[in-house]
Amino acid sequence: MTPSSKPLVLLLLVTVLLGACRHTPTNVTDTGTEPDIFPDYAGVTIPVGIAPLNFAMTDDEVDVVDVVVTGKNGGSLHVQGADADFDIEEWHDVVSRNAGASLMVTVCARRNGAWTRYRPFTVYVSREPLDAWGITYRLIPPSYELYSGMGLYERELSTFDEKALLLNTQSPGMCLNCHTPNRTNPEQYVFHVRGAHGATVIHRQGADELLKARNDSLGGSMVYPYWHPGGRYLAFSTNSTAQLFHTTQKKRIEVFDSKSDVFVYDTQTHLLLSDTLTMREGWSENTPAFSPDGRWLYYTTARRRDYPAHYDEVRYSLCRVAFDATTGRLGQQVDTLVNTRLTGKSVTWPRPSYDGRYLMYTQLDYGYFSVWHPEADLWLLDLKSLKTRAMKEVNSPRSESFHNFTPGSRWFLFTSRRGDGLYTRIYLSSFDATGRATKPFLLPQRHPKTYYRDLLYSYNTPDFTAAPVPLDARSMGRHIEDEHRVETKVRE
Repeated sequence: MTPSSKPLVLLLLVTVLLGACRHTPTNVTDTGTEPDIFPDYAGVTIPVGIAPLNFAMTDDEVDVVDVVVTGKNGGSLHVQGADADFDIEEWHDVVSRNAGASLMVTVCARRNGAWTRYRPFTVYVSREPLDAWGITYRLIPPSYELYSGMGLYERELSTFDEKALLLNTQSPGMCLNCHTPNRTNPEQYVFHVRGAHGATVIHRQGADELLKARNDSLGGSMVYPYWHPGGRYLAFSTNSTAQLFHTTQKKRIEVFDSKSDVFVYDTQTHLLLSDTLTMREGWSENTPAFSPDGRWLYYTTARRRDYPAHYDEVRYSLCRVAFDATTGRLGQQVDTLVNTRLTGKSVTWPRPSYDGRYLMYTQLDYGYFSVWHPEADLWLLDLKSLKTRAMKEVNSPRSESFHNFTPGSRWFLFTSRRGDGLYTRIYLSSFDATGRATKPFLLPQRHPKTYYRDLLYSYNTPDFTAAPVPLDARSMGRHIEDEHRVETKVRE
């Protein structure tokens, strides 16, 4: 036997032994009901290329599951163990063969030495490509005041690989927030650093630029960014934020702004392009977003109240104003698209789809910081008809928020607290041919039951990315520790 042949023989031996350990269940009792699994993947629609939908039985008394996946267009998978743990390459092969078709999943579970077979459930495979390499997000622990361990991360969607882009240990005491790419482009992004070395970090054209965190002429910092599609401009809000704490279990904390305004930043001139239309006296403008063609600036606005006494009377409407990228100026007329005087509700986080058809937003009873509002739901505005509807097919009794689209606009993600009411998790969904969203599915993990049960961090401000983000943590840490900051000025 040659040295090169020994690894092959060993691999074959291991394969045979593993196959011998996986026996088809015998003396099985049929229930006629679907299995109670975590995550709930029954009836979901997935894209080709998504990581395996590994799952476990919710019943902790189950010690072994036997799972068979059969593709309508061919191909099959068979796994057995403490949970359904599919081989990544085999999973991708079967899923790709069944694009536009479906997978049938049959589960047997063993508890107390006895096997139970459940009614098969279906997973649908979309023909629509995911058109994203992965996602970016912030992971934050439960905290209200201290900037304890947190970081910006990226995750490849075809595998379970996660990478920390930047941790706040790179500069002790800093708070990292709002990593925002330009239409999923990893070569253009912005994020904030709060704390002793505060800055607004802008990465474009292969270089990093750290802006002074606060401009006294604005009365605050540059918050809640959104890129103009051309890459020259960024829309920001400037917010004076405060917190209140509830004494009931239904709601824990309230985040509100005593004042806020919306403005546009010119990355070429370092000018802040303010306008009285989006910086009105007695009103709070917030959460801006450019249209995919760059001709409109969407934002929310609410009349200011006496704070903190009337924090629960603040309700934001959704508006838009024209934007001219050649002059960097806003138009003369503001259109109100969703009016709180008619709905009695509040609008936050407007996000237009990149094909220009829809605008997704979160609606809640009052305020704008929806992650703390159990009643917060996703709504969809048709930009052709200007009709809006609740996205009942994806909403839950708990908070939904922080949504974003893929470049093709057929897939979107959002965060939800539907699992335990405490921690936000990422869910993905798509639009079918009728414009309705498919049943959302939880972001896959290798061992999801133990992963999500043990994870004491929340996913925050997620977005898609077309490729890995070129961020060198060590170099960025040095830049942040450096006191050099670019000054910004308000255009006269």
